[in-house]
Amino acid sequence: MATPVVTKTAWKLQEIVAHASNVSSLVLGKASGRLLATGGDDCRVNLWSVNKPNCIMSLTGHTSPVESVRLNTPEELIVAGSQSGSIRVWDLEAAKILRTLMGHKANICSLDFHPYGEFVASGSQDTNIKLWDIRRKGCVFRYRGHTQAVRCLRFSPDGKWLASAADDHTVKLWDLTAGKMMSEFPGHTGPVNVVFHPNEYLLASGSSDRTIRFWDLEKFQVVSCIEGEPGPVRSVLFNPDGCCLYSGCQDSLRVYGWEPERCFDVVLVSWGKVADLAVCNDQLIGVAFSQSNVSSYVVDLTRVTRTGTVAQDPVQDSRPLAQQPAHPSAPLRRIYERPGTACSKPQRVKQNSESERRSPSSEDDRDERESRAEIQNAEEYNEIFQPKNSISRTPPRRSEPFPAPPEDDMVSAKEVAKPSPAMDSQFPVPNLEVPPRPPAVTPTPAPKAEPAIIPATRNEPIGLKASDFLPAVKIPQQAELVDEDAMSQIRKGHDTMCVVLTSRHKNLDTVRAVWTTGDIKTSVDSAVAINDLSVVVDLLNIVNQKASLWKLDLCTTVLPQIEKLLQSKYESYVQTGCTSLKLILQRFLPLITDILAAPPSVGVDISREERLHKCRLCYKQLKSISGLVKSKSGLSGRHGSAFRELHLLMASLD
Repeated sequence: MATPVVTKTAWKLQEIVAHASNVSSLVLGKASGRLLATGGDDCRVNLWSVNKPNCIMSLTGHTSPVESVRLNTPEELIVAGSQSGSIRVWDLEAAKILRTLMGHKANICSLDFHPYGEFVASGSQDTNIKLWDIRRKGCVFRYRGHTQAVRCLRFSPDGKWLASAADDHTVKLWDLTAGKMMSEFPGHTGPVNVVFHPNEYLLASGSSDRTIRFWDLEKFQVVSCIEGEPGPVRSVLFNPDGCCLYSGCQDSLRVYGWEPERCFDVVLVSWGKVADLAVCNDQLIGVAFSQSNVSSYVVDLTRVTRTGTVAQDPVQDSRPLAQQPAHPSAPLRRIYERPGTACSKPQRVKQNSESERRSPSSEDDRDERESRAEIQNAEEYNEIFQPKNSISRTPPRRSEPFPAPPEDDMVSAKEVAKPSPAMDSQFPVPNLEVPPRPPAVTPTPAPKAEPAIIPATRNEPIGLKASDFLPAVKIPQQAELVDEDAMSQIRKGHDTMCVVLTSRHKNLDTVRAVWTTGDIKTSVDSAVAINDLSVVVDLLNIVNQKASLWKLDLCTTVLPQIEKLLQSKYESYVQTGCTSLKLILQRFLPLITDILAAPPSVGVDISREERLHKCRLCYKQLKSISGLVKSKSGLSGRHGSAFRELHLLMASLD
């Protein structure tokens, strides 16, 4: 009797090198679950077919890193937003640029396609939300209300509402027809992701504060709240039939119900910080990125409890099972009214604006010259975007599920994803003279030079080699090391390090002695007089935690030190400098500009003259720092984002 093969519930599908530099954003096609789009610091948008190693198409045109990408529902259009605030829309079937939309003053943080009309919503670090008509190439409406960067945008299934979530930890619901905010949903204490229920008037929000909230969109109130997530909620997704909610956390997937709130199942998935989820063929696809690599994972939903009996319940529910609804997600509220045949979705932009394509404007000509769609795998491109039968599309809406490996399968994900020589000979990739992509793993890495910016978290010391602490073995036959020689090598430099640490400890004791007197200004002056930036950083990290400690005279002392910190090679120093400068700008810049703009007073006012002198000194120092901030605002990654935010705050100085 044959032993049945036990397959895995969750497994790693593959890992690819998606860009020549760091990946900054990615998205899965929700219709097929097979199309993956990635945006990178190399200013490109790359298209991939999940579980295939080769890039299908590479879209160029952006001149700054791509920070947000989104596919429309039929997966025929893609929109990408960059750090410079520009938005570009490509037609994937025509393999060309469709629109370039300009109007935001800072990074594009979030995008979404309208489910039926030819509209795109964009959220930016400038706190604005804009609705674009990509047929007319213009902004239809601007929604204001958030006070920080808008990180997530989602249209409702019927296309009448828009939900937004921002770094101000609020969720807002906008009425597109009325052009105004319908309601605000507070309660979260961290960044938020939102998703609409596919059928009911229900909205779910998952946050980095480790909570998930369900909101009734008729009564505009919270239905239930799930607390105690194992980590920040990075992605949320309803099952297509609306029976449950999937929550993607650090290395785990959790399945929740609401009314009452309870956890149906927990699946361990080693995807790290999952970035996006999609469901297809009773399989959940999850993708994550780290540096230039993108990894994809699969969870077999047929082996996951999605309703009914609770498999694992960290959310306490005191009611007896007899009182609980048999189907917790049965329709308890209104259902979305989707457009019927009388008001079907508009024709695609490609068909509506055919005349524009034949005789484009000069600006469109420039966009087409600057933006290209480089087809890097002609066979897969033709298979997906140019099918012979115009009715069907590949990947098909009901594609085959990914086969699950057996539980005892020791084959690594890279070996599974690696194409065999037989496949290469059967389906040769046409030579399009595309430069070869760098391999994911370099067998013999070249010796790394000391980085320009030393990261705050690192696995090895900078500038130190383990071989320097061991005696060189000149005679190959000599196997034993003399203890005295080994100890002398290990202690080499130890005395110098002890002197450095002792000196720093003494300096911190001096500052602490002044701090205990309650005179913050004098303690900061003593730290500056020591002329050791490490002591200044330690002190600022304490002061930054309580904004009320900041005074105008303290700013005059700290600002020159902040300028030094922003130019430091240590990442932790730069972060501390950015935090301190942000606090100063938010609390004192309006005061400084108002005092400097005020007319001179009549008579002698010594306190006012002292305050005016401090404001002039701070203004001069801020002007000096503004040039440095502007020069660094073009950097990519977390540093660039912090400097761009500071640059916006310092705009009134120009």
